[in-house]
Amino acid sequence: MYNKWFMTFAPKAFRTTRIQTTKDVKATLRSTENLTKIHPVTIRKHPEILSTLRMSTCPPLAVDRLIGLADVSANLVKRMELENKFPTRMSAKDIDLELTKIVRIIKKMADPDIFVWLQQPEDPSATEIHRAATIVADRLCGAVANPIIRNAQEKRQLAAMKRWLIAHGYEYAKTDELRFDTMSPGTFSFRMNVPVKLAGNAQTVNIPIDTVIMRKSKKKGNFPIFFEAKSAGDFTNTNKRRKEEAVKMTQLRSTYGKKVQFNLFLCGYFDTGYLGYEAAEEIDWVWEHRVGDLAKFGL
Repeated sequence: MYNKWFMTFAPKAFRTTRIQTTKDVKATLRSTENLTKIHPVTIRKHPEILSTLRMSTCPPLAVDRLIGLADVSANLVKRMELENKFPTRMSAKDIDLELTKIVRIIKKMADPDIFVWLQQPEDPSATEIHRAATIVADRLCGAVANPIIRNAQEKRQLAAMKRWLIAHGYEYAKTDELRFDTMSPGTFSFRMNVPVKLAGNAQTVNIPIDTVIMRKSKKKGNFPIFFEAKSAGDFTNTNKRRKEEAVKMTQLRSTYGKKVQFNLFLCGYFDTGYLGYEAAEEIDWVWEHRVGDLAKFGL
């Protein structure tokens, strides 16, 4: 089932992302006059262009590699990459000094085979710009290919679960209109934050749960049932990620006790090693191709 979906829909999901990313790369090229004028002030105005600049070098630079080569603040670079912002406690002067070092590396390592006009006096043609933007966009998407595919698969999985629940008399409720512990019987919601206490009960944080369902037979004090949508295109990746669910289960039960039911909605390559690990943590699962098994949870 996963393979069939992948062949049919994954290319479309990847191409859709790449088309948008190509537009973003072209915007970066415009702001830097096609990479001929990269200045710290430009990056100050548009910190979001840093990832494009990293992928414009030969070879492309990972975040940590850029930090090491330019000898700049890791906090600065990571804030720019993750939040498109600068550290609030860093002065404007220090930011400009750091950006100057980054610009020096980008200029020195700009890929001459992609940006061919950097080696010639003529301005680039529209075709050359589009070609360069597409290549850089492909690099950017390639670096996050797995999350792109995983996000598209998760949307499909949640849609399949929604169809089944609605067909069996459940009503969808928007997340921003309720809390998980005040849901009405026969309702469900997606991507809901559930507060849990960390070790020592010193701090409370929210953890996201993909699907939260309150059974129709809810009685006072009953908890909803939680499901996490998981898909995988190979066995190796799942065994690297299998602890994620166990950590959530531990956090939920340490906060709310044994009444918590946390389960998985699976599609793809999950072997007995993965399933055995989850079962040992008292985590159950439903295969997407047997979505009707949701009824066995009293739904």
